[in-house]
Amino acid sequence: MVHHRRGLRGLLKDDVLLDAVEADWRTAPLDDKRTAMLAFAVKLTATPGAMSPADADVLREAGFSDRDILDITEVIAYYAYANRIADGLGIEIESWIPE
Repeated sequence: MVHHRRGLRGLLKDDVLLDAVEADWRTAPLDDKRTAMLAFAVKLTATPGAMSPADADVLREAGFSDRDILDITEVIAYYAYANRIADGLGIEIESWIPE
C-alpha cells in the first residue's frame, strides 16, 4: 500500500487531501466527479457481480466519457488482478520502497 500512497500523493499534490482521502474518502473534500469515480471503484472491487449499466450511467452523469469509463474500469480491474496475484503468492512490499 505504501507505493499506492506515494502515487496518490503525486497525483493529488496535497498531503492534507491525501490524509482526508485515506481517513475516509466519503467525507474528504472531493468534487462530485472524483466521489462518483471512487464509489464506482469501491463497488467494482468489493461486489463486482452487483455492477450494472446504471453504474456507468452515474459516471457519465458526473462528466466522464465512455473512454474515461473504460479507462477507469481497466485500472480498477488491473489493480484487483495484480493485488490478488501478490497476495496469493505472499509477496511482501520491498523494504527499499519509501513511505
